[in-house]
Amino acid sequence: MVTHVVKRLRLLPQRSFPNYAYLPGRQPHPVRDPAGHSYHVEPLLVPTKASLDSEDFAWGQDLFNHGYYWEAHEAWEGLWQVAERGSAVRMLLKGLILISAAGVKIREGKHEAAQRHAGRAATLFRQLGTMQHCGFARALGISPAALADQAETAAETPAVLKSTIPGHPEPVFDFILGGSHARRRREGPRTKRGRSLSGEAGKRYSDDA
Repeated sequence: MVTHVVKRLRLLPQRSFPNYAYLPGRQPHPVRDPAGHSYHVEPLLVPTKASLDSEDFAWGQDLFNHGYYWEAHEAWEGLWQVAERGSAVRMLLKGLILISAAGVKIREGKHEAAQRHAGRAATLFRQLGTMQHCGFARALGISPAALADQAETAAETPAVLKSTIPGHPEPVFDFILGGSHARRRREGPRTKRGRSLSGEAGKRYSDDA
């Protein structure tokens, strides 16, 4: 639940946000509907290796911090797809995808579904907290254990949302992500990919509808 004003700076101010934050059934599907905000956008480019120092990771954080939860999931899924199976980085990305799904469910008013997604994310974040990987807190600006607590708290006591105009969604989480990504990003080789909505992580928004 958002209980105080959080200063939400842009991590990538050179990139424009979509003209609305998608909620299933309430706006045109971003990539399937001709009226969607990303329908005519070229296929995304993602690194051939998942990196927490990449612009793609920072873009997901930027979207998340400003209430674009479905879009943040999409940004992180490309990295999740190329992350090494069984790796801590892949686990982190899955947790971020799940907490994004929780944000969508909170904004839809589906609190039980939000709690399930947030609980699954928290489990992954707490597992990461037991690993010796100091880079996660630096990349996120918050420790995985603290992020787990924040995720569960937000889902258990969801924010009372106001009506917002398109392009100005109201964040539902009382924290921001960022850490090292406020600095210049390093990018590796990139390859084209198509839309990811048929992937495993893309199913988060049809679950518990």
